[in-house]
Formats: sequence, structure tokens, C-alpha cells
Amino acid sequence: MLTVPEAASRSGRNPETIRRWIRSGRLRARKVGTQHVIEEADLDAVVGDPTVALPEGWDHLDDGTPRPDWARLVSDSRRGH
Repeated sequence: MLTVPEAASRSGRNPETIRRWIRSGRLRARKVGTQHVIEEADLDAVVGDPTVALPEGWDHLDDGTPRPDWARLVSDSRRGH
């Protein structure tokens, strides 16, 4: 569960954008007290996969080994928090 500021930080958006998405029904959220809380899966569904494909030829190192997908590794590691 994420608060609006946490969801904004995670998605790289302004908190008011997150609130606008909630008001419009684009992003599902629940009210807990005075705060909206958002499921991470719901935020991911709205924001989409932020991973950008590498240009052709950049997927391997000079010695031919596959280059690590650092963006996905960081994203996956943050899902557990």
C-alpha cells in the first residue's frame, strides 16, 4: 500500500497528478482516515512499464556477454519494500 506522496515519488509524477487520477477514476485507491492509499499493482497498471528499450547493439557488452538490465533489477528490488 502506498500513500499519495509515495506513489508520486515511485512513479515520478506530482502528487496532485496522482490525486487527479484518483478523482477521475483512472487510479483505484481506498481512503484510510484522511489519506488515500494505493495498491502498488494498481499504480503499475496506470503508469505502465517505465523500462525503455536499449538501442540496437547495446544489449551485449564488448566481449559478447549480455548486459544486465539495471532498470528492471532496481525496479524489481523496490517491489519488495
